[in-house]
Amino acid sequence: MISGGFKAAWETLAPRFAAREGVHLHTVAGPSMGDTPQAIPQRLARGEKADVVIMVGSALEKLAAQGQTLPGSRVELADSLVGAVIKQGATPVSIKTEDELRAALRNARSIAYSDSASGRYVSEQLFRRLGIAEEVKEKAHRVDRIPVASVVAKGEYALGFQQVSELLPVPGVTFIGELPEKVQYTTRFAGAVTATSASRHEAADLLRYLSSPEVQNVVQSTGLRSVKAKHAVKASDTVQ
Repeated sequence: MISGGFKAAWETLAPRFAAREGVHLHTVAGPSMGDTPQAIPQRLARGEKADVVIMVGSALEKLAAQGQTLPGSRVELADSLVGAVIKQGATPVSIKTEDELRAALRNARSIAYSDSASGRYVSEQLFRRLGIAEEVKEKAHRVDRIPVASVVAKGEYALGFQQVSELLPVPGVTFIGELPEKVQYTTRFAGAVTATSASRHEAADLLRYLSSPEVQNVVQSTGLRSVKAKHAVKASDTVQ
């Protein structure tokens, strides 16, 4: 089971691993958190089976605390920053500085953010840090389960925020950049072997492969950043 942030890298790397090891991989996608039936914690809670889960690190910690993953099996995979898109062909917007970002949010007719880690940051912290929480409250909307860029591409929202690796693969939008450094938010993606896995050895091999030096060019090409320190990101580390 895998959440959206690492999915673009997975779609390239999974077939390579399967061919090299002679195994079959079945992928189930869903958010790392939230109340939708597709969310990974919800799937596991109702008894769906998986060998490996790849998701937002903080959500993975909760699964570990619940005994859903094997102790010591967690592997740090990649870091993802938050960025923004507009509909392809729309008037260009800059968010390079905090002032430009604030202006873009004020001027946008509507704003979309995800139901996962990046969206929680945007809605609960970013707007407040920029001093515009009340101004944008009525026009900012959470998008559940589906990629934020997909609804921006349809013209349903003017400005969309999500992890860069989830924005880049979607056609019909223009990527306008990452959040400015001082208000940026880093999401760690990690994987672990589930406690109910019937293929623990192969599952551990898969996670080692996904974190290995040989695949980092693919990881980086999808908008993710390679993990520099092989430890979990603390909450205090996430906001730059």
